[in-house]
Amino acid sequence: MMNHTEIPIREKNIVLIGFMGVGKTTIGRLVAKKLYRDFIDIDEEIEKTYNMPVTQIFKELGEKKFRQMEREIITKICSNTRLKIIALGGGAYLQEEVRKVCLSKCIVYFLDLSWDSWKERLPLIINSRPVLQNKTLDEIEALFFKRRAAYSLHNSKVSTNDLDPETAANYIVDSLITAWDLYQPLSIVNNE
Repeated sequence: MMNHTEIPIREKNIVLIGFMGVGKTTIGRLVAKKLYRDFIDIDEEIEKTYNMPVTQIFKELGEKKFRQMEREIITKICSNTRLKIIALGGGAYLQEEVRKVCLSKCIVYFLDLSWDSWKERLPLIINSRPVLQNKTLDEIEALFFKRRAAYSLHNSKVSTNDLDPETAANYIVDSLITAWDLYQPLSIVNNE
């Protein structure tokens, strides 16, 4: 059966995935600005919806409840909106339901960073990431590599090791424009 409600490629949401602290929010805001789209940070959406910081949700309600909230919000946004730039939390994409909705309705970019490059950022992010609390560096490294399997399911990968956020955002915008022109040239769009 053919899906007649296929979202035109130029209207699909752009989803950024990757490990916590890789720069999804920073780069996402820049991509949104360059494409004149709204930016949505899923953790900020959860905090607004439930009127509680993510760290408090983890502490009071637990990770399982947080993941459920996260899944519901991502599914709703990805299924009911277009033309958004969306940054997922580092663990959101591990959920099969989240991966399915993102891959079927959006264009998914994996922001990749090597372990050595990421490790340098740890002091800057450790206090704001509940998943990292009370973990040794070896445990964090195991989590980093465990999550890579889920992240490998994407539409495009950007290695951000040597890129500043602006350069990474420009790369994403340029690759999107190239893909849009290849798969849905404006001349076809305008003649419909």
